[in-house]
Amino acid sequence: MSDKVYIFDTTLRDGEQVPGCQLNTEEKVRIAQAQEEMGVDVIEAGFPISSPGDFQSVVEIAKAVKEPIVCGLTRAVEKDIDVAAQALESAHRKRIHTGIGASDIHIQHKFRSTREEVLERGVHAVKYAKKYVEDVEFYAEDAGRADLNFLAQLTEAVIAAGATVVNIPDTTGYNLPWVFGEKIKFLMENVSNIDKAIISVHCHNDLGLATANTIAGLANGARQAEVTFNGIGERAGNTSLEEVVMTLKSHPHLNLETSIVTEKLYPMSKLVERLMRMPVQANKAIVGANAFAHSSGIHQDGFLKHKDNYEIISPDQVGVPESKIVLTARSGRHALKHRLENLGYVIEGKDLLDNIYEGFLDMADRIKQVEDHHLHQLATNSQVTLG
Repeated sequence: MSDKVYIFDTTLRDGEQVPGCQLNTEEKVRIAQAQEEMGVDVIEAGFPISSPGDFQSVVEIAKAVKEPIVCGLTRAVEKDIDVAAQALESAHRKRIHTGIGASDIHIQHKFRSTREEVLERGVHAVKYAKKYVEDVEFYAEDAGRADLNFLAQLTEAVIAAGATVVNIPDTTGYNLPWVFGEKIKFLMENVSNIDKAIISVHCHNDLGLATANTIAGLANGARQAEVTFNGIGERAGNTSLEEVVMTLKSHPHLNLETSIVTEKLYPMSKLVERLMRMPVQANKAIVGANAFAHSSGIHQDGFLKHKDNYEIISPDQVGVPESKIVLTARSGRHALKHRLENLGYVIEGKDLLDNIYEGFLDMADRIKQVEDHHLHQLATNSQVTLG
């Protein structure tokens, strides 16, 4: 039996911190309801103390969904926790996510404190949050650069204080996948009460390694992935939800599975793109416009012979209607014939195809991408008949 990986979606908190991507309460509720429909386990609804608007959004999301855990972020500060608990009052399932910096860089230069004081503050925050909710997640900010022995000590202490989930973030996206995987493995093997909590991973994409680091963490014992749709988030972004989910689905030997309805990934991506006004790059994995598009002649020929030659995921698995054959000057005869026949034209004989292809290359060099209406013109000029 495969192990369950819990999907913790922070699109509405970390994702919304991107400049220009702010949402109003109605938009946040709409996304939260879509998250529920697609099987997200935990919705991080916001940072309630940060603004009256964020507080109200957490309140409304807590009312609007029933199945997912609704989570509110706090610092290791009593007032933050009080406000988060108030915002989460109506939630069917609620979690307070509190924490503090764990790296010496943060301890010395952000908090101007000591390891001992940080450990004490972290334990106190967890105990204080437990007065309000049973489910408390603790984040050890900048764990990716923290001393490993201190990180293990902090993890053990907050679990003993009542944390049900411990979040090990690569806050600055610094780690290499095998290094991050070893950190999680070390915690799994050296924290005596590790079986009393779920280890979570929250990776950033500063070096383009967020998804790789997340998978490495999961492969070494973490069972919650903190992600965003389209990989949006601070600076270079967060781990992409769709990438993690489809990586696990594409590699069943990992024996890890999620509850995500993958056919809803592409529609959800488009909803987030539209509401947050954050365009998805064309070559974005899984949900980009070119993710299932083929334009090279060699690739097109291989794809048309057998889809598995160049697609490891079927587009319908993620809610994309179909793969695309994009015609450019790099396309070959096989792709051109395929598109023309799809339009109803009969291409009989190699000589006719060669003649059409010569005209096609001339056209493609001039206009770069050949669309169906261009093909109709080409076929008419070449006196190709409709079937």
